[in-house]
Formats: sequence, C-alpha cells, structure tokens
Amino acid sequence: MTVFNRRDLLRLVASGATIAFAAPGRAAEPAAKRLVVVMLRGAVDGLNTVVPCGEDAYYEARPTIAVPRPGAEGGAIALDDHFGLHPALAGAMPLWREKQLAFVHATGSPDPTRSHFDAQLFLENGTPGKHGTADGWMNRLLAALPGSHGPTDAVAIGPTLPQILRGTLAASNLPLGPAAAKPIAIDKPELAGLFDRLYAGDDALGRAWRQGRAARAELVAGLPQEEMPPDGNAAPANAFPAQAGRLAHLLTHDPRIRLVFVALGGWDTHVRQGNQTGQLADRLRPLGEGLAAFAQALGQEWNDTVVVVMSEFGRTVRENGDGGTDHGHGNAIWLAGGTVNGGRVYGEWPGLATAQLYEGRDLAVTTDYRAVLAAVTGRHLGLSDRALAQLFPGFSPTHSELDKLLA
Repeated sequence: MTVFNRRDLLRLVASGATIAFAAPGRAAEPAAKRLVVVMLRGAVDGLNTVVPCGEDAYYEARPTIAVPRPGAEGGAIALDDHFGLHPALAGAMPLWREKQLAFVHATGSPDPTRSHFDAQLFLENGTPGKHGTADGWMNRLLAALPGSHGPTDAVAIGPTLPQILRGTLAASNLPLGPAAAKPIAIDKPELAGLFDRLYAGDDALGRAWRQGRAARAELVAGLPQEEMPPDGNAAPANAFPAQAGRLAHLLTHDPRIRLVFVALGGWDTHVRQGNQTGQLADRLRPLGEGLAAFAQALGQEWNDTVVVVMSEFGRTVRENGDGGTDHGHGNAIWLAGGTVNGGRVYGEWPGLATAQLYEGRDLAVTTDYRAVLAAVTGRHLGLSDRALAQLFPGFSPTHSELDKLLA
C-alpha cells in the first residue's frame, strides 16, 4: 500500500491537497454498497469475448481467429440469438444464469485515440481528450459519497496508486500477492518511531505520515499471513482467482472499504491471439474464474457489490497478418453483482458490415463509457444528477435502457 515518503508529502503540501486524518480506531460505519473496477490494460478484444455469432461479417473478417458458433466444437456459449461468450469464460456462466452478469457492447470513448497511454488516461480521469485533468473519477466519486472519508475507503490493488484514484482525497494501494501482509521497513518499531518523531507535528506532513501508517495497519490487519512462494514476489500468469479470493477476504474483514480498483495486464494481442484457444483464451479463463470466485467468497456482501470490467479500447474487426488484432475502437463492458439485472447484452449494436465500421476498420462506439459508469454510480451508489455532472465534467447522461442495468 502507499506509504507517504517525503517527496509525496512535499507534493501534497505544494498542491494544497486536503488530507483527511484517519486513526486506526476510526469507528466503522454500517455496511455500505461497494464498487469494484477491473481494468484490462492493453485493450482486450471485445469481439472475441462477447462474440457476435449471428453476424457473418465477423467470420469473414476473422478466418483464423474467430470463435466458432455455439454448437460447434470449441464454440461460443450462447447468450442470446446474436451473441455468445468465449468458451474460456465458462467459469463465469453461473453468474450469467443467475442474472448477475451483463454486458454492454459497442461501448467506448468518444476520443478517437489508439494510444494505450492516452486512452487509459482518459478512461481513468473521466474526461476524454483532456490530458490536464489532475484527478481521477474514482477520487471524485469518493468525494461525492456521504459521510467522513479515511485513506482506506478507496483502495487500489497493486504497487502504485493509479491515476483513477489520485485527487484531493487520500486513497491507498496494496499489492495483494501472497506476501501482502509480510512486514516491511516501516513496520519495525525503531524505524517507525524515528518517523513518528520526525513528523510529530499537526501540519500536512505529519498528518499524511500518520495517515499512511494507519492505512497500512488497517488494510494488512484484514489479510492472512502467508508464506512466500518459491519464486519470490513474481505473480503467476493465472493469479487472478487467488487474488480475487484475497480481495474478498480483505473486504469482508474491513467494511469501511467502499471503492476498489484492480488492473490486469497482457491484453495487447497483436500476434497469435488465437480463437477458442490461445493467448486470449489463456487470459480470459482466470478472469472469469476469478470473478466467480470473488462472488462466492463475498457471500451475502455480493448483494451490495457491483463489479465493472472495462478496457481502454477494442481491437480491429479484421485479423492482421500475424494472427492477431490491432488497436481498435468499440468494446464491451462487463457488469456483475447481486443487484445487476444480468442475463442480457445491453447497448445498440451497430453491425460489422464495412459501411457500419468506425473509419472502415473498427466496431463503432454507440454507448459512451461514461454513460455506463453514470448508470452504475447513480443507481448503485445513489449519486444525484448534480453529483454525476461533477463526476464526469462536460458529460450529461440521458435516461436510456442503461437505467435498467441495476435493480
């Protein structure tokens, strides 16, 4: 998790950031609704994830990497008359059958960039096309939620704090590998005591230091002590199911956590992407299994949780000469949770005929990603239209079928 070093503290002072002090004994509030955002960095291929099996143009554009139609060997799992799910995601199908998993297809950003860096930035700051937005939309979301806020109300799983959680309110990050609870340098009493004396004042530096210590103590207290694996801190490729289980353990032991961000890499499949098997399948399988494991491990708290799975953009409709796909535009967003009106593919499907493609090569975007996030945060977390306008500046969501995404 984040421990504020002197450079961080000086940056906070210089920026005039408002730091909310939270001691380890901060009173727990009643169980509240949670939002978990899973970002697939690298641009996952939404067309081979939620497959338009009813469209001949899909199979014509992908002669070697298309996922076969439902009923064929290795075929997609039928979702409705038009769409199927990649067979590697069979582990997530119980959620679909229980109507706790839905997809919104042909979603994306109105900004046309195909740069991973820019597209991820715009997805995280919530202001497509604007590089100068200093904070992330999840930090703004935290500020819009009622009640007092401590540094563990919003948590990123990983070694650094991502842009999506940066802003005026404090947030924490925690690497969630098997050694997450292993003591680190600041846990040593003699070293911690030195810093306690150095930052004993009630200025911003002192408050930030105490906040960092309190946040680490609070988060690590919710994790079991585990032995280090033989390969040290290197996470295996299929680590997400185990990571999801540890995250569920953390959430069930710390009801104060409201917002969670998880990033998974390895989705930039330019070469040898595969169809029902291959690189993409090897990444989708643990994602689906991890999502199902997370839901099961949360138990009753799954009913108060919504998971959003999204990626910076989609991939080209046509496969390339290396058996892969290149940077595209439209994609599919996943929604899972106990109150999700699932078992349905939402969104306006634009079609894959050449004349219907964005710039003649990509799935067109018919639903702005902010409309999906606005529907989730408005319905699930109770944000007003005024709060949503501050969450996504310059964007005005309109009432549509997305209002039915959540019960």
